[in-house]
Amino acid sequence: MSLASALAGDLPVVWFTLQTAALAVLLLAPFGLALALLLARRNFPGKALVETLVALPLVLPPVATGLLLLKFLGRRGPGGLAVRAFFDTDIVFTWRAVVAAMMVMSLPLLVRTARVAFEAVNPRLEAVARTLGAGEARVIRTITLPLAARGIAAGLLLAFARALGEFGATILVAGNIPGRTTTIATAIYNDVQTGADAQAYRLILVSAAIALLAVFLSEVWLKRRTNA
Repeated sequence: MSLASALAGDLPVVWFTLQTAALAVLLLAPFGLALALLLARRNFPGKALVETLVALPLVLPPVATGLLLLKFLGRRGPGGLAVRAFFDTDIVFTWRAVVAAMMVMSLPLLVRTARVAFEAVNPRLEAVARTLGAGEARVIRTITLPLAARGIAAGLLLAFARALGEFGATILVAGNIPGRTTTIATAIYNDVQTGADAQAYRLILVSAAIALLAVFLSEVWLKRRTNA
């Protein structure tokens, strides 16, 4: 088999992984950035608990997180029951479970990185905008977000990279169903298990190339924004 035909055979898995990772970050971004801004700007009862819960996926074994997700999103779990009641569909062992696992595992990196970026924004600039009559939404849109753009971009990039490489939670909550839930990470695991090391190394190279391209494009965008 030629290299071109081998790479063509990997395209469905690569494309599926890119789609689900991008969708996971897209769905996660509004909630994650709002949570990061809240933690950076507000003190409230239970803040330490929220910070701990956000950080849990970083310290828990991914398979443990996957098991918790499986119980929560399964047909008899509260999340699964709610989704089935409103949308008449299941989550576990579908592409939706892949997206859910990617979102949960990427959340800590996005929130932690964006929070640092928001904390670096001088609150006096926001206060001046408020004294000039700007509402809170306008202050965030015109002052906070632009000044924190570099950190936000870094957080989104880290979240996307984490989603691309997610394995432990995904394998439990979504499985490794060919053509339905197989990602680059689960495909590499399957290739190693079956002795197809050449295919595994090829997917590793593809994954590394995607990560390098994402970092490069992010740096180009940030430099253009800085020079604008």
